[in-house]
Amino acid sequence: MRMVSDDQIQKWADEAEAGYDVDALKRRGRGRPGRGAEPAQVVAVRLTAEELDALDAAAAKNHMSRSEIIRAALANFAA
Repeated sequence: MRMVSDDQIQKWADEAEAGYDVDALKRRGRGRPGRGAEPAQVVAVRLTAEELDALDAAAAKNHMSRSEIIRAALANFAA
C-alpha cells in the first residue's frame, strides 16, 4: 500500500478547484471499446461453479475471453 502525502492531496485539490477541460477528458478514450454503432447491453447471468469451470475451459481451449465464448455460443444457438 502506498501512502499519499498531504502535499499530494493539496495538489489534487488545487487541480480540481481549477477545473478540468471536459473536452480533453472525453478525448482520452476511457472505458471499453465499443462493439458496434449502438451501445451494448450488459447482461448478468448466474452460473454454478461447474458451469463457470466449463466456460473457462472452453474459452481457454479456443483462446477466447469469457465474453467472446458466450457471444459465440449465442450466435451458434441463434443460427
